[in-house]
Amino acid sequence: MVGVCNQCGLPQDLCVCEAIAREQQKITVTIEKRKFGKKYTIITGIQKEANIDEIFRSLKSKFACGGTAKTGRVELQGDHKLRAKQALVDLGFPEETIEVR
Repeated sequence: MVGVCNQCGLPQDLCVCEAIAREQQKITVTIEKRKFGKKYTIITGIQKEANIDEIFRSLKSKFACGGTAKTGRVELQGDHKLRAKQALVDLGFPEETIEVR
């Protein structure tokens, strides 16, 4: 038996909550310089509804780097600022909601 989504009331296989959450976000991609001159790509603005762990795993494997996922924030080791926007678009985020600084 298929469960029903608590937010939208549709069956789990027809649930649109994640797609709606991805369209309403304002994502920012920045570079942060840390200890010993190491660069980190910081992606902020991802809400919980968008399944941040799945997005994090996908970005980590695509860029072949380490990192961490915190509440609404993804940190990737290295300078991936130029490639991060296209990778997020490939994951289903609208291009106009992603800002690269």
